Amino acid sequence: MSSLTTRGVLFVHSAPRALCAHIEWAAGGAIDARASFEWTAQPAAPGHMRAEMSWQAPQGSGAKIASALRGWEHLRFEVTEEPSHGVDGGRWSHTPDLGIFHAVTDVHGNIMVPEDRIRAAMDVAAGDPVRLTREMDLALGRAWDQELEPFRYAGDGAPVRWLHKVG
Repeated sequence: MSSLTTRGVLFVHSAPRALCAHIEWAAGGAIDARASFEWTAQPAAPGHMRAEMSWQAPQGSGAKIASALRGWEHLRFEVTEEPSHGVDGGRWSHTPDLGIFHAVTDVHGNIMVPEDRIRAAMDVAAGDPVRLTREMDLALGRAWDQELEPFRYAGDGAPVRWLHKVG
């Protein structure tokens, strides 16, 4: 892995209380740092918890965190990684129903859809504007945004913790 560092945020939008300690362990293990989150109730999902963790670690750590958490039942999360020297940023979104979505992001957090993906969407749509819209929605992760939006708003004003890779 690169010795260059970057930073990002893990947003745990919704997790059963029983998973909280396991999430801390998995996220910290992904970047070789101890993680202790400040969990708060998730109003959008009664009985579930939410937390945010800002992190600083080697480039590529966003993917490691997302991989450590993907596929867990009843878990909704997003991981962002800021662009850094020679590397684009990224966003990983996960919901129980949709699974994981990854997108490359620019310095402002905008999703960057690669040229080949746009060409593929145009080929699949074959001139049908409705189909092209569906393909571009898929490329932009619209379904994930729609499912996660109520959980994002429910977290406004929640505390954030910093996690740093040591050594």
